[in-house]
Amino acid sequence: MKARTRAATLLLTPFFVLFTAVMVVPIGYAVWLSLFTEKQSGLGFGGTETVFTGLDNYTAALGDRAFVEGFGVLLGYCLLYIPLLLAGALGLALLLDSALARARRFFQLALFLPHAVPGIIAALIWVYLYTPQLSPVVQAMDAGGIGFDFFSPEGTLPSVVNIALWEWLGYNMVIFYAALQAIDRSVLEAATVDGASAWRIAFSIKVPLIRSSLAMVGLFTIIGSLQLFTEPLILNKGTGSAVTSTWTPNMYAYTAAFDRNDYGLAAAASVLLALTAALLSFAVTRLTGRRKAGTASAAAPAPRTSRARKEQPA
Repeated sequence: MKARTRAATLLLTPFFVLFTAVMVVPIGYAVWLSLFTEKQSGLGFGGTETVFTGLDNYTAALGDRAFVEGFGVLLGYCLLYIPLLLAGALGLALLLDSALARARRFFQLALFLPHAVPGIIAALIWVYLYTPQLSPVVQAMDAGGIGFDFFSPEGTLPSVVNIALWEWLGYNMVIFYAALQAIDRSVLEAATVDGASAWRIAFSIKVPLIRSSLAMVGLFTIIGSLQLFTEPLILNKGTGSAVTSTWTPNMYAYTAAFDRNDYGLAAAASVLLALTAALLSFAVTRLTGRRKAGTASAAAPAPRTSRARKEQPA
């Protein structure tokens, strides 16, 4: 027993050391930094001093309309992006897993390749495709009578969602496809023998069997959506779009830190965003856990009572 304990300690120690160094310490430093602010004395001509302000930075962030509106932007982004991503990735994975699919390796690679492009490069590519004076796509749309301004207040959110879908659709499709490939083929063959159609097999057998993968992708997508930063930042730089420097909470924290040099406010905004992500992750985990428990209890056979056993013929 002692040998097992030593082995477990030896194997887990590097993980906890790395976790503490890259997660616990930075988060603790951000919380500590959020409790202070720098003030200048002498009407701005004197030096700066760090002053403990308690929760004032959190109050300032929550009282700032730009910061609160950033969460509204994230809400609209999640409501549009997450369903499209999950439905698109799952649909493509089901198509590749179907018996009619051909050249699966080619399409897997082709769909995954956009994820290999760095986010900044992808955003720059799409900025080019969104610019009316440069984009052949916009020119073709105008020629067809479809006028749409990707940089307008109404078009900014769909533009960002489109970039994110292009980056992450193939990646999540690969996850779903791997889960589908792990399904016991005998289950699918039995359903086919019983006369189930391809649609019935896909949505009544395959999708329920990969529910854990759906929950995992959904959870990671929610966390990633709350960290939206790169795509709107590129759209904000010299494109004339409706994206402001405080369009999302991450951009608000970035602007507070590097444009206004208010590191306490930036840290407070970051901590509030991290708490929001933690609460949403907890809620999604509990919800999926309850659904799994309900499905397992519904699928389990009811126990036979002692009376029922007595009434069974010998």
